[in-house]
Amino acid sequence: MTDIKSLYYPELEKFIVDNNFPKFRAKQVWSWLNKGVRSFGEMTNLPKNLIDFLASSSYISVANIEKKLVSRYDKTVKYLFRLNDGEFVETVVMNYHHGYSICVSTQVGCKMGCTFCATGKSGFSRSLTASEILAQIESAGRDLNVRISNIVLMGMGEPLDNFDNVIRFLKLVSNEDGLNIGMRHITLSTCGIVPKIYELAEYKFGLTLSVSLHAPDNETRNKTMPVNKTYPVETLIKACKDYFDKTGRRVSFEYAMIDKVNDSDSCAEKLGRLLKGLNCHVNLIPVNSVKGSDFKKSRIDRQKAFINILNKYSVTATVRRTLGSDIDASCGQLKRNYTQEGGK
Repeated sequence: MTDIKSLYYPELEKFIVDNNFPKFRAKQVWSWLNKGVRSFGEMTNLPKNLIDFLASSSYISVANIEKKLVSRYDKTVKYLFRLNDGEFVETVVMNYHHGYSICVSTQVGCKMGCTFCATGKSGFSRSLTASEILAQIESAGRDLNVRISNIVLMGMGEPLDNFDNVIRFLKLVSNEDGLNIGMRHITLSTCGIVPKIYELAEYKFGLTLSVSLHAPDNETRNKTMPVNKTYPVETLIKACKDYFDKTGRRVSFEYAMIDKVNDSDSCAEKLGRLLKGLNCHVNLIPVNSVKGSDFKKSRIDRQKAFINILNKYSVTATVRRTLGSDIDASCGQLKRNYTQEGGK
């Protein structure tokens, strides 16, 4: 079965023509797909023989709402979506002054094994197709009746471990005939798969690369992020510098503040020296409590002290605003709890 919504327009046109339908039908199908239809029967201007052919040879990826949580504090919305094959992914929609932002998943589960992350504790099932990533945005926008203007690939999974599908998604979502969300409104997060950072740089997309660093040295990072044993800190930072040189886009670093693990003055000094001179920004994130982990978020005074030390090295840093704290808005927690509790 052809994943029709993951096709670029020339591929869709070829698919239609090769099966003996007029070329103009491809434009009609493309238009319907980009309107977010969930079945071929909704394509009302197509002849029955084409609808029957599409239904027998291809499918439209959907993301059905299995569970929805709305924060009573800030109206952040978290979805647990069920995909065509019954797998679950999480998606979060946040309302900022500049519009609605969505945090999408790129895989069912994750292979990376970061010790402070709920997603990794549930194991890895598979990567998502481009259409399944798109479906999360369309389903959330339809349910909330809003236009989503910003995308963060920071949900379940490692985007660069699903490189080809993510690249296809980026091209489709930014297409002017589709959702038309520009690259400068997209952030891609990675734990640091160095060869793929270089490969991504070649596209010169204009998106924001966000690197989950979480430690200033190999000894500390090895304990929480297994990927560091393959791509150590020095190699990762060089890739980030080269990414900036290639694209001209400032790199963002995510740093989960974990009490008595990586939030000391010494860690801040090391981080300042590591990033000094690099065009970047550091997002400090008080770590979320995850079942099965003893990690606790850093105290507010530690967060402030950390920022002051980074500023001394001319490294800009802010503490990320916490949204959806009452609905476990960090990815992986809702799916894990839902499946462990038997779908309740």
